[in-house]
Amino acid sequence: MKRIISLSSLKSIIKKRHYNQLIIIIHAMLSIKGRITMLGLSRWTEKGGSYRTISRFFHSNIDWVSINWMLIKSHLLEKVVYIIAGDEVVTSKAGKKTYGLGRFYSSIQNQVIKSIMFLQLVLINTETGKAYPLFTKQIVRENKEGCKKVKNETPIKDKKGKVGRPKGSGNKDKTKVELSKYLIFVQDAINLILGLIKAHISVTYFVFDGEFGYNAALQMVKQTGLELISKLQKNSELYYPFEGEQKSKGAPRKYGDRLDCKNIDEKYLEETTTEENIITKIFQIEMLHKKFADSLNIVIIQKTNTTTDKIAYVILFSSDLNLEYAKIIKYYSLRFQIEFVFRDAKQHWGMEDFMNIKETAVNNGANLATFMVNVSHIIHKDFNNENMSILDIKAHFHGLKYANEVFKLLPEYPDDNLIKRIYSRITSIGAIHQFEMVA
Repeated sequence: MKRIISLSSLKSIIKKRHYNQLIIIIHAMLSIKGRITMLGLSRWTEKGGSYRTISRFFHSNIDWVSINWMLIKSHLLEKVVYIIAGDEVVTSKAGKKTYGLGRFYSSIQNQVIKSIMFLQLVLINTETGKAYPLFTKQIVRENKEGCKKVKNETPIKDKKGKVGRPKGSGNKDKTKVELSKYLIFVQDAINLILGLIKAHISVTYFVFDGEFGYNAALQMVKQTGLELISKLQKNSELYYPFEGEQKSKGAPRKYGDRLDCKNIDEKYLEETTTEENIITKIFQIEMLHKKFADSLNIVIIQKTNTTTDKIAYVILFSSDLNLEYAKIIKYYSLRFQIEFVFRDAKQHWGMEDFMNIKETAVNNGANLATFMVNVSHIIHKDFNNENMSILDIKAHFHGLKYANEVFKLLPEYPDDNLIKRIYSRITSIGAIHQFEMVA
């Protein structure tokens, strides 16, 4: 069987042994039916893909970030604007010995479950909207190696202490923050990616969900040289900059009136659309938040139901004060593409299936699943068929596997025309959108 895609560029960054094993595993993952485990893969590999070989691969130290970047750079990179987006993914586990096993919140099940968690960073093409996985690493609790998410909790006030600021204390520099272990973990991941890609593309924005809607996260991102795009809570206290006459004595006033997101001055209105009984208004304002060091570029998407007069709104923000409202909305919306990475990695490439329990093997299992998302993007591009789903791809290579095994049993190899007809018929079973035959 010919190689599906050219991976010769990976030879310069991984060991020859790992390269050969990876090629065998890719073919097996494209052909396999059922759960993708080490035992399952060993049943679908070609010669040289025994269970012990698969096990050795999963327990090897592999630089997946460099592998993913080389794959993207060689096959998927275009001359367009890219952004980096991040999110966390939870994978349920029923065992007791998996490294980093804990209880994490699953948005799918809407509850805390026994699971493991990974941080995922992707590179998003802002023209096509496609997300290419770059970084996947496990998040573990702080009583083990690694890091834990630390909420931006407000310290409890001492009831016995005096009210107000201690005598002689000065204003704190809000740009100098102490980063939690989790933020340092994310920052190291961003810096690792920027170090790889900076010679080829320039990225300006990092996008994360509302979990990064606080000052320490913003300062962490700015320390990497990027600008943050995220979301604030609905009850966030935002203030207009003070524009009145300053007093002759004392510190100048910085904060003006507090923003009421349901009643915003029309002078800040950027766009209005109406669909059925919903009026959508988009406002853009430069505002202040008392817990942030600098001004924020705020975009408020306000929706009014003309039937009930109820108003709902979302507050997006960016640390880049010059970024247009349309791009803030577009880039934040593109962050959702990472959810499709999670979906494909879980449903098709074994992120929910692997049964490894050691730290290295767990991370390799998750990284292999997200790596295959990039492989599927390359197959789509090489065969020029965007309508083809991953199920179509797997149906094709599953049929290809069976056809090749049958040809090995024949006393004589069929002629080329018959081979093409057999491949075309067998690989179309179970597929909706087909692509050109691969022998």
